[in-house]
Amino acid sequence: MKKFLKWVCIFAVAIVVAVACIWGGEIRSISTIESVGGNEYLYKMEYRAAYDLDDVVSRDIDSNAKLLEYVIGRIGKGIPIKMKSAQVADENGELGTFACTSFQAAKADGEGYWYGRNYDFYKNPTMVTISRPKKGYASIGVSDMSHFGYGLDKLPDALARKVNCLAAIYAPVDGINEKGLCTSIMALPNQAACQESGKHKVGTTIIMRLWLDRCATVQEALDLAATLDIRHDVTVGSGYHYMVADAGGDCAILEFDKEDGWKSMILRKPAGERSMLVTNHLLSPKYYTTEPDIAVGNPHSKSWWRYETAGAYLAAHEGVLTLEEAQECLAQVHWKDLVWENGEIEDTQYSNVYDQKNITLTLRNWNDYETSVNFSL
Repeated sequence: MKKFLKWVCIFAVAIVVAVACIWGGEIRSISTIESVGGNEYLYKMEYRAAYDLDDVVSRDIDSNAKLLEYVIGRIGKGIPIKMKSAQVADENGELGTFACTSFQAAKADGEGYWYGRNYDFYKNPTMVTISRPKKGYASIGVSDMSHFGYGLDKLPDALARKVNCLAAIYAPVDGINEKGLCTSIMALPNQAACQESGKHKVGTTIIMRLWLDRCATVQEALDLAATLDIRHDVTVGSGYHYMVADAGGDCAILEFDKEDGWKSMILRKPAGERSMLVTNHLLSPKYYTTEPDIAVGNPHSKSWWRYETAGAYLAAHEGVLTLEEAQECLAQVHWKDLVWENGEIEDTQYSNVYDQKNITLTLRNWNDYETSVNFSL
């Protein structure tokens, strides 16, 4: 009997050691997941598992389905795991489009820049992911958790429900890295870029993870993007453009030419300007219009009104803001109870201000403008 118990103990230890060796990083990451400030719809995770962006790029992952399949393979290591994105268009090929706003503005104290960002969409839980990869820059990334299967009725409130959170590392929708580089994504209805030049393909959020991990400046980010074919998932029913800004004040918007093979169109912040702004319509000269036009943007989300309103606020302050003013600029164009044709209700899921000098994030969740939550590396 003693001998039997001995072997049972040895076997149990062996199992524990094997699990730790195979899933050690994932287990350590999951153990850090917690709600922030008692808010059941705002979570934080310290991502401590290994991930290989070169491997991701080599696999030409250019859709949500492919990305989730890859993540499942990485996490499960042969064991089947269920994971499904809520970001899929309806039977008409449409999905309520994000109504986001982003800007860079100089700090009023004369040292550095703010990067402001409203993420407007249906009410979903939010994940803030801290990442410190062995090869790459540390970063703070923010994700809409519906991208990897969560919603108001499914939260990571139990161990078995936390596994899907590991996908957040591949799905930032905005963030900042240790060098002060910031980036965010804004939706453009029915303009899913499908670059096809023979380069490796990357999907909607993978390019942002690459920027956060590998780029310190806007020029580095644009140079990296030029080495890849950026492709947006057509099953989502939306395309996107990106803003990227660095700690030195350089800022650019990356768009795609729908009439010319989705070639990249780049707008740079003019020399001497202290701020730059983007909402949900094309700004490249080829398409830019001051009048709402469904062909180049999202009139339903009042993209042009938000662009004009936030732009006027920035102009009135000559592109120079305090933290409170940066938050107020975002507050002036936030959404509450915007009703779509399908009956869904959109709100500002979160409102972020990044400090590109001190590498911090000040986040306000779900229109709670009385409560700011701070994050740092």
